[in-house]
Amino acid sequence: MTEAMAPPLWRQLQATAAMLQAIQQGKSGTAALDAVPAPLRAGVQALSFTVLRSLGRAQALRKLLAPRIPPPPADALLCTALALLWQPEGALYDTFTLVNQTVEAAKKTVAIKPQASFINACLRRFLRERDALVAQTWQDNMARYNHAPWWIDQLKSDWPEHWQAILAANDQHAPMTLRVNTRRITREDYLVKLHEVGLSASPVAQSGLALADAVAVQQLPGFAKGWVSVQDAAAQLAAPLLLSGLDPTAPLRVLDACAAPGGKTAHLLESANVSVTALDIDPVRCERIHQNLQRLGLSAQVLTGDAADVSAWWDGVPFDAVLLDAPCSASGIVRRHPDIRWLRRETDIGQLGAIQARLLAALWRVVKPGGRLLYCTCSVFKAEGSAQVEAFLARNNQAQLVASPGHLLPGKAAQTNLPEDNSLGDHDGFYYALLKKSTA
Repeated sequence: MTEAMAPPLWRQLQATAAMLQAIQQGKSGTAALDAVPAPLRAGVQALSFTVLRSLGRAQALRKLLAPRIPPPPADALLCTALALLWQPEGALYDTFTLVNQTVEAAKKTVAIKPQASFINACLRRFLRERDALVAQTWQDNMARYNHAPWWIDQLKSDWPEHWQAILAANDQHAPMTLRVNTRRITREDYLVKLHEVGLSASPVAQSGLALADAVAVQQLPGFAKGWVSVQDAAAQLAAPLLLSGLDPTAPLRVLDACAAPGGKTAHLLESANVSVTALDIDPVRCERIHQNLQRLGLSAQVLTGDAADVSAWWDGVPFDAVLLDAPCSASGIVRRHPDIRWLRRETDIGQLGAIQARLLAALWRVVKPGGRLLYCTCSVFKAEGSAQVEAFLARNNQAQLVASPGHLLPGKAAQTNLPEDNSLGDHDGFYYALLKKSTA
């Protein structure tokens, strides 16, 4: 889209504020963005990521400017503008342009039009008193770190030496990382293909490449042919960890539980000649598994079912290996999904922990003696990682923890047990525990 054809800024601000309001009402950022008209979507996504990463600061500033909370639509637009305005360095738009376009968005939105003058007055005052107002917010942890207070407290408890680094990493842009389908092309040959189209990348993990700059997947050489998939470097550890130590010449049966959208299923199939059953509770997401496997030229048995309800889908033949990528808070991928930090509640961690424990107990039944189960979550909270596995081991004398990475912290924060060297580069937060079932 040329600059002349780009939607006016006021329309993008209008849609960003509507998206923010939807998230504050409990809607996921992905679903809220899908509701944005296609011509506005790219601009709104960029704006919303910036807004969500500064929402704590914006809300603190709004309290100073308007102690009485305005109606939700007006509050969302005002906070959107303050999140974009508070830090002039690196701002997406000129300050006065942004204020004028915010007021224009208010005037053209039926639900906000009565508050247009109020919004204008707040923003003009903010421009006059910016330094003093921002200074007053530094003592507010939610403003300073742009995470809910309970989240900050939990990180302090879990990671007393690293909590600030984790919060800082959450506010950075995540790299675009690819996993090369080595059944179709080598990583070295794909690097050449990237260079031919003017893209640069560096190797990460066993078969990954971290792009210097993110691009649309349509710009990636051979994407439609299944040469590569988009997958974070930390997530690329799952398949090699699960398959390590198994006999590659044996006809191995592998279960990928909670498998959608199929990235780890595909990686297993790319890595070895294994028979994979991909299981997920959501039939729509199961269709995504089919689509991804078809693009990559791979095949798996895809089942729809609740992994915890083993009798409903299991044929009674035990699996050599099980991958459980358990539902979790997603606290390790906040930089890719900044809405998560505002959607999650403290009570969610206990509820998710109960689901994780139930899944572990159920899926342990389908692992054959001598087989293994890889438990993983994209979380940095210990309740969903090491504490969950310690409790499982205490309940199961047949389970043994095999050497595995444990908690991997996001970005370039200090690692607790990074495998091999720092070959993962800049990656998401994850937890891995490889459990072996005794033969006795």
